[in-house]
Amino acid sequence: MNELRLEVSVDDQVLRVFRDTELVRSYPVSTAAKGVGFTPGSHRTPTGRFVIAQKAGAGEPPGTIFVSRKVVGHWQPGDASEKDHVLTRIIRLSGLQPENANSFDRYIYLHGTNHEAKLGSPASCGCVRLANADVTELYNLVEPGMIVEILPPVRPRGKLAFFDCDSTLSSIEGIDELGRARGPEVFAMVEHLTNAAMNGEVPIGEVFGRRMEIIRPDRATADAVAQLYVDTMVPGTAEVIVDLKRKGWTPVILSGGFEPLIRPLAKVLGIDHVEAVPLYFDPEGNYAGYGNSYPTTRNGGKPEVVREWKQATLPEAVIMMGDGISDLEAKPEVDLFIGFGGVVARKPVQEGADAWLTSMAGFAHVDLPVGPRASSRV
Repeated sequence: MNELRLEVSVDDQVLRVFRDTELVRSYPVSTAAKGVGFTPGSHRTPTGRFVIAQKAGAGEPPGTIFVSRKVVGHWQPGDASEKDHVLTRIIRLSGLQPENANSFDRYIYLHGTNHEAKLGSPASCGCVRLANADVTELYNLVEPGMIVEILPPVRPRGKLAFFDCDSTLSSIEGIDELGRARGPEVFAMVEHLTNAAMNGEVPIGEVFGRRMEIIRPDRATADAVAQLYVDTMVPGTAEVIVDLKRKGWTPVILSGGFEPLIRPLAKVLGIDHVEAVPLYFDPEGNYAGYGNSYPTTRNGGKPEVVREWKQATLPEAVIMMGDGISDLEAKPEVDLFIGFGGVVARKPVQEGADAWLTSMAGFAHVDLPVGPRASSRV
């Protein structure tokens, strides 16, 4: 019998099983919602040639929940859960090329999912998801050593809308509010450094670490500021996000603020993707550092993140909206840069923007792009 081989099409969101050139099976799948990529922690699906390295879950009932390939529970169809469970069977991949050689250590699996309704569209956190009945059938067809090829996308798909958060989606600057909690002197110092960076007077990388060493926020303070982001949402923001999603845009918060502080606002707005700085606490809730290598802690970081998204998802069009110089830096990477002056009006941003708004209500009158301009193509 000729050996089977597997082929995953990111464009088609389909896994096909071949024997030589004969198509044996075809299954709808979900690859990563954030597209393709090879970086650990990126939540992107690697592409190229792989080999099946391990199988796990034989004999377990459909809906078995695995963590680290160990049984930890059971999921029933209809159970409402936002969590992304690894269910039913695991087929673990190992990359055969230099760029995807880390896939085994990244725990890239073919596995069952509790989000079967999303199959056929990108929705995973990096793995390849299948229906639970399909992954059981596939598990019984394949063996370790068989070849899997994940084909990179070649067709444009979707549209990306990047938004700064502080002084754009919310009227606060989160870092300033963390400083305010430490008293008026600390607040004044931090606010001065923030304004200098947002106005382009001082490099962001120069002030970021200085501010955090001054503040050293604990978890309780961070949680309070996270709620403040929600309470100070700029009027009209929710309506803008709803309208963009209705028109096929994927909103992404792209911020030099802190991811755990911004995430609750993103949830309220229905935004799944937050590109912001990690913030760490010890078990007692004391400050334990931040992601000092994260791109948005330095100038040039926001265009870097936009480029990564463009390479990963091949969007049909890209826009960016923000109030600061670090946002304006992304203009060459997008098809339309919208400057926002509804909280703080910065003259260099207004002069450099393709469009300028002083309220979210004006977004309805912006002529959004339908395709990439030459200067922003990958």
